[in-house]
Amino acid sequence: MKQLSYHHKVGGRPLLGVPIHAYFQEVATRFPDQEALVSIPQDRRFTYAELSAEVDRLARGLMGLGIQRGECVGIWAVNNVEWVLIQLATARIGAVLVNVNPANKLHDLEHVLTAARLRTLFLMPSYKSSNYAAMVSELDRSKFPLLQEVVLYDPDHPGSRAPSPAPSPFLSWEDVYANAASEAELEARSDTLQPDDPINIQFTSGTTGVPKPVVLTHHNILNNGYACGAELHLTEKDRLAVPLPFYHCFGMVVSVLGCLSHGACVVIPAPYFDPEAVLRAVELEKCTVLHGVPTMFVAELELPNFADFELSSLRTGIMAGAPCPPELMRRVIEDLGITEIRIGYGQTECSPVCHMTHAEDSFERRVETVGSTMPHLQVRIASTEEHLDTVPLGEQGEICVRGYSVMRGYFGMEDATCAAIDEARWLHTGDLGVMDAEGYIRVTGRLKDMIIRGGENVYPAELEAALDEHPDVAQAAVFGIPDPRLGEEIVAWVQLHEGNGGGRTTAEDLTAYCKQHLAHYKVPRIIRVVDEFPLTVTGKIQKFRMRELMTS
Repeated sequence: MKQLSYHHKVGGRPLLGVPIHAYFQEVATRFPDQEALVSIPQDRRFTYAELSAEVDRLARGLMGLGIQRGECVGIWAVNNVEWVLIQLATARIGAVLVNVNPANKLHDLEHVLTAARLRTLFLMPSYKSSNYAAMVSELDRSKFPLLQEVVLYDPDHPGSRAPSPAPSPFLSWEDVYANAASEAELEARSDTLQPDDPINIQFTSGTTGVPKPVVLTHHNILNNGYACGAELHLTEKDRLAVPLPFYHCFGMVVSVLGCLSHGACVVIPAPYFDPEAVLRAVELEKCTVLHGVPTMFVAELELPNFADFELSSLRTGIMAGAPCPPELMRRVIEDLGITEIRIGYGQTECSPVCHMTHAEDSFERRVETVGSTMPHLQVRIASTEEHLDTVPLGEQGEICVRGYSVMRGYFGMEDATCAAIDEARWLHTGDLGVMDAEGYIRVTGRLKDMIIRGGENVYPAELEAALDEHPDVAQAAVFGIPDPRLGEEIVAWVQLHEGNGGGRTTAEDLTAYCKQHLAHYKVPRIIRVVDEFPLTVTGKIQKFRMRELMTS
């Protein structure tokens, strides 16, 4: 019998069987005077002892608002100290943190409020061109009866965090502390929490293109963050510059929890990705670790003043979210000096990392594979045929993962959960791959036509649905084409209604429409107005043919 494409990575360290707050407190007790969190733009620093005290203070305030175990608390903001405080404080009281993408528009927020059943929402006043406060003020609150408080805070003015009293319909940050619970009440609440309690909801579009709320537990994300930190050999002497958004699993779990579970320090270079700010943070804070998606590393390396930065402190980091070209890997090792750079692979439904390369792996393995299975996880390559059998080694199939990091499910979406996780608890990733004899995986494609643009997952069905809402659009087809900088770029072919309302809608008109209704990273770079689509005999649109026409 041929050897099957199955690999189980036995863990050298036992899994952590405690809630997040319990392990964080243990680390804070071991390293009370070590720096835990530094925000350069806010000029704020916390030791582990200080961060623990501030988390407890906020947790008591959340309890004072009446937030119960299992209720959902959203955060709509870019990277700042308050984001981390809310992350840890919700875990402290057993509330479920809901990550809201900073690029979301009003209709995206309405979907989050409904799908995740938000009870409380924290938000910044604005971010770039997005005025969060104005959008929330436009909400018809009667449609969201579960939403009880909206807390407005200003990270640029940490003393007050927001005007006091905050403008209606908002509470200020300081209002949260007005009726804080006692320390005894906080400890009593924390004592009721279990490792398998849901603690986080992150939205991922999945294979249908409709954003789905992924439910993750203490056990899921604490152990995945810890495992990622352990693979990098993090200690209390390490400092990680985080260019990734906290709303994303890579930022929140791999970066923040990866550091805080090992006594390392989280360094925030800027509210959002700024390549020069990242390198400046590495130099000023003597950072030893740097994460990012490939486009971030490219932007850092291509800075005109790159040579002016002292980066010799760097030793390791994780690159994930898109394939890493060989030339980029060489530059990261040689120019950035990250000799122990790892390639990571996973998805939000897997908390997120399920595969990673190792420091001792050859250059070829680091650019041709996504590594081997993470500790305590199993992986198999399943046939894409109906029987879903495990295929022999070397054959292509769907990458499936099983173990502690697999999500609880999609919140309130039983059918979608069953479609993603089979009866044997295998998570079907939707990605195609090939396994070698040592368990290393080479990703070869995707079952669905998801686009990965600069590390962000973009789902054509979601964009097509948005374009279909335009009154002049009869039909839209969205697909990806290769791009040397972003990995893939988004293209939309659009067929207009006959007559078109008396005037011809242009590609420029449709681009402006997309910018108004979609997050910036979802806006197609190329929109082509066409008279017809290439079709199969049965009338199905041939996206592969469109892709060929765009790239030939």
